[in-house]
Amino acid sequence: MKRETLIAYFCLAGICLIWGTTFLVMRIGVMHFPPFLFAACRQIIAGTLLAGFLLLIRKEKFPSWNVLRIQAFRGFLLITCGNGLVSWAEVFVSSGLAAIICSTMPVIVILLNLTINRSELPNWIIALGVMIGLSGILLVFSEYLADFANSNYRLGIILIFIATLTWALGSVLTKRKNYDTNPFLNAGMQMFLGGLFCLPFSLVFDDLNQVVISVEVVWALSYLILIGSVTAFSMYTYVLAKLPMTIASLYAYINPLVAVVLGWLVLSEKLNLKIGLAIIITVLGIYLVNVGYLRLQRKKYESPNL
Repeated sequence: MKRETLIAYFCLAGICLIWGTTFLVMRIGVMHFPPFLFAACRQIIAGTLLAGFLLLIRKEKFPSWNVLRIQAFRGFLLITCGNGLVSWAEVFVSSGLAAIICSTMPVIVILLNLTINRSELPNWIIALGVMIGLSGILLVFSEYLADFANSNYRLGIILIFIATLTWALGSVLTKRKNYDTNPFLNAGMQMFLGGLFCLPFSLVFDDLNQVVISVEVVWALSYLILIGSVTAFSMYTYVLAKLPMTIASLYAYINPLVAVVLGWLVLSEKLNLKIGLAIIITVLGIYLVNVGYLRLQRKKYESPNL
């Protein structure tokens, strides 16, 4: 195995654990601070630290306007929508439930890939995996039926699904075209620009009269900036550059397990046998979709050229 590939798998293992914890820390942060402003502070500072280090200390070449424009669009998808909307949603929805919904990201990635390449039709394994995964999500929701009477809760659920879609789309675009630029610099630019795009949303949706800098906010921001963003998002960008998309998205198997257990331990969020079973069913569905897609790709490459 090549050294770069080994590093990429190490980064993927780190993402599996780190991003499982960020759902909890984000929930703590937005319970004490306006969510879009919280996301903006996190990503702008993280992007400045990472990109500034690479440009000023490592003397990386400043990207062209074309590359900057592309990273801005990806930052909007991944950071502004992907992270910002989840931050907003976690004001109304538990961290564990948010993580379970976000775990469907690999399924969306594969469906997007199949949509882009319309010559490939989903096989029966992919179809079965999608149905099993959705049944797991529905089983989770069955534990929260009473909460659906709350319009804010419904809004939170919709926001997380939109965030998962935009994150998947941003990941697919990042994987398809890397432009031979430093993946860590790309990550820094995406975080910084995506964080900037969170500011208009903050002006529209946040209650800025409740901006209070507490110990919880400082702790949550510090952890998310240094560990969740600078470290883990940089790892993710590197993984996207070095590993197949279906492998890069496997972190979604582990994140919900970590998030649900931590949410239960720290914030006393709901965790029972039904939710545990629902997580297993959802992860099984995601696994089958990946197996089906890999089999589809293998069949494609094994077919003789006519």
